[in-house]
Amino acid sequence: MSTATDPFADVGELRHRQPTAVTSESDSGGEETVTSPKARKTYGRTKDGTIFTVPTTHDMVSQLLDPREPKNLSDVLVLAVLAAHVLALYLLPRSVAWRVFAVVFTFWRTSYNLGIGILLRLQSNDNKLVAWAKKWKLFENPSTGRNPRPWLYKLLKHELEIKIPEDYQFEKAPIEYNTWLVFRRFVDLILMCDFVSYCLFAIACAHQPTGETFFVAVSRWAFGWLLIGFNIYVKLDAHRVVKDYAWYWGDFFYLVDQELTFDGVFEMAPHPMYSIGYAGYYGISALAASYVVLFVSIAAHAAQFAFLVLVENPHIQKTYDPPTRKSEVPMRPRIHNLLGINNFDLLRTVDYSTFVQMSLLALLAVVTPQTQLNQTLFFSLALVLRLWYSVGLGVILTKQSNDKAWTRHFLKVGETPEEGWRQWKGYYHLTQNLCYATFIAACWKMYSAPVDWNYGFVLLRHTVGVSLIALHIWTAMSIYESLGEFGWFFGDFFFDKGVKLTYTSIYRYLNNPERVLGTAGLWGAAFITWSRSIFALALISHLLTIGFLQYVEKPHMQKIYGRSLRREAGLTKFIKRSLPPPVMEWQSSVNRVMGETSHFVEDFLDAAQPKLAAGVSTIVRDTTALFKFPTRLTLTKLSPDLAGYDPKLYSITVEGEASGWSALSERASGKEGTAGRFQNELKTMIFEYGAPIRVKWRAPVNHGKKDWIGLYMVADNRSREITELSSLGRWIPTIPGQYESTTADKGILTWDRPIGDADNADANIVSGEMVFSGDKLWWTQGVFEFRYHHDGNHNVMSISQPFEIHIGHFDYDDVDADSEVATREAVESALLPVVKNCLDQDPEIAPSTPEEPFGSHVERDSKYAKRLVYAIHQMFGIEFAPAVVPADGNVRNLAWRICNAKQVLAPYSMSRSKGTTTPVEK
Repeated sequence: MSTATDPFADVGELRHRQPTAVTSESDSGGEETVTSPKARKTYGRTKDGTIFTVPTTHDMVSQLLDPREPKNLSDVLVLAVLAAHVLALYLLPRSVAWRVFAVVFTFWRTSYNLGIGILLRLQSNDNKLVAWAKKWKLFENPSTGRNPRPWLYKLLKHELEIKIPEDYQFEKAPIEYNTWLVFRRFVDLILMCDFVSYCLFAIACAHQPTGETFFVAVSRWAFGWLLIGFNIYVKLDAHRVVKDYAWYWGDFFYLVDQELTFDGVFEMAPHPMYSIGYAGYYGISALAASYVVLFVSIAAHAAQFAFLVLVENPHIQKTYDPPTRKSEVPMRPRIHNLLGINNFDLLRTVDYSTFVQMSLLALLAVVTPQTQLNQTLFFSLALVLRLWYSVGLGVILTKQSNDKAWTRHFLKVGETPEEGWRQWKGYYHLTQNLCYATFIAACWKMYSAPVDWNYGFVLLRHTVGVSLIALHIWTAMSIYESLGEFGWFFGDFFFDKGVKLTYTSIYRYLNNPERVLGTAGLWGAAFITWSRSIFALALISHLLTIGFLQYVEKPHMQKIYGRSLRREAGLTKFIKRSLPPPVMEWQSSVNRVMGETSHFVEDFLDAAQPKLAAGVSTIVRDTTALFKFPTRLTLTKLSPDLAGYDPKLYSITVEGEASGWSALSERASGKEGTAGRFQNELKTMIFEYGAPIRVKWRAPVNHGKKDWIGLYMVADNRSREITELSSLGRWIPTIPGQYESTTADKGILTWDRPIGDADNADANIVSGEMVFSGDKLWWTQGVFEFRYHHDGNHNVMSISQPFEIHIGHFDYDDVDADSEVATREAVESALLPVVKNCLDQDPEIAPSTPEEPFGSHVERDSKYAKRLVYAIHQMFGIEFAPAVVPADGNVRNLAWRICNAKQVLAPYSMSRSKGTTTPVEK
């Protein structure tokens, strides 16, 4: 697979956080240059800009288990809980102990991945943990008289200062740092109990398999302890690199100004803390010789990856890789890609052909009997397709690399190089799908479901096989993520201008991941089927893949990129640094011999090539929901604290960007009676789609501190006294800081401003203003209203006048149809304000001119594109896929695409009939 692609910034990895780290690519292979940490003070910076010296902390295990280290109450508590776990294992019968500890481990693992995960998401999005600390006044000095729990303050002060005796003062540390230290103690309890309960669970399940031979037993124990030792090394080396700051998610609370060196295990595998850092799970499973422990380990490991994807990665991307505005936008980008389920389109020839052929192959594999003849036929078909995929396409690419044979063919028949590239992509895509489909069909024919899953290594084989298939899928997804479609389809064989090498994602660790990991799924299928034919097919496929990389990709890469090619990947450098000197000398000797042999073979082939060519005339020709979390809504029909509150003293007024006259004129559709066709003077509020809406409220001075205003569709609530639905995030409190959420408080302008009420001189009235924008708006057309709710409940105190959100239709009759430039400029002018609204009018995202690029937020979050294509559909009557918006990149390209689509569809778009006249083409 070619590693040429348009470069993009690699998202920071887990524990790979470097606010000021500096790396560079050397000219001789692109090795990373890292800066060694200096013996100096580390400075931290909170979200409000406070700078402080970060005290030196130490790892949890040494402080907890080393008797020379001072202990505090939390240490005693953790040790007591751990001792209770061990005592429970000792006292419980063996038949009960493994079930009890399965539940205990599930509890602690859930506390880790779900409990800590929720707390960290709240902290990342709303600074919630710090807000709670402020609300409960945990770190408020009792001498001020504002701390309701002085005993807790003294306890926390003693607990934290005894652990950091050198350079830490509890009173002077920022609240963010103190909150992080308290959070650390909470994490210590969960992590230690999680690990100990897992080990005790494995001990409770451990047994000696019946009939196990001495050789198998020794191999199992050696393999288990090897993985455990490797796991310990990974954890220790990772902690050496990231220290306590990243180990305990410190950047969720504050940032540090320091240089970090990401060597060692961080050059070995992506996210080593969560990937290879859990190898010990499988080592312990081997020692226990228990499938129950193995499957629980796999489930726990999967939960850890879910924690990474849902908690860690979003925060890392937001903190260390903020979106930036593009410097330039391609004029006519390609949008409809081939790969991916979302891009599958049965109206496209390649996808239709692939679907038909896959369906026929699957049907043939299922309905034919599992005879030796059919097995031979399917094996032969898979072998032929593999040979054509590796050798046939390899020859085509080699000729394309040498003399542009593929491109020349299409130029010869009057096509363009772009058309040749498009045809090649379809050709390669179809061949690759057939190659893997026939392999799967052959596996289906060779596979027989086991009669006894507990016999021998049957269950283990299936587990290893499924794991290898999952590794294969992950490898392919990582390669595509790094290369994109251009690199996946060997684009640098067809276009040599502007291509660059990329060493991001999986290519940071491996130069050619397909060489080993790219065929893992084939070996997994061989393990599952346990068929010699499939093993042979997997071996042949692996050798052909290596040959393709060696004789097709490598020469082309050397010719195109030359010295810019990296000699050693991260994993190779890590292994070489880890080898002892004698082994390194032996490796150098082996490399020298292999190099001489390689040169001899190449010279021999060069000499034999003319003779071979004389006897052979021709040679016949590789899947962020965003989950929507359901909310549970508890409605209180009658709130006991409503007494004394007069709803007449509450009011809401709404202001927004008024829509044009067309919003009212469009109501006359011609289907009404004579009187209904003439609109009366209306005072209907009609606002532009996506424009911010300003809400002004009035309430008595003693109104609830947790009062809030929500935005709803008028038809969604039957009751005018109780709101029956959740606001789904479209709400703002009247007073900031009451819900400990920065997201909720976003939009508050003023609050509790005293005013006089002319209608009721005895009433003390206060007012406030807020703005609903962005995610707090409904991104559709309809009739809406604001509802003022009492003190955190859903009791309605006031409802605003209903208003309509409208998208005006673009009228081509008002534009000179004979001038394409005038039409496009009119479309640009009409589209620009809509684009600004859809991009939240954020200067970092929204353009100010038609040619200014969109911010890269549009690529990262599909909500912006979905808003805009909906508006385009309503304005121009043309439906686009959301992928069009980030691909076009600016208003000018979008306007061109709209005009072009309208022109293409013009013969099928008829004007609306007015009276008895015949509709005409627009």
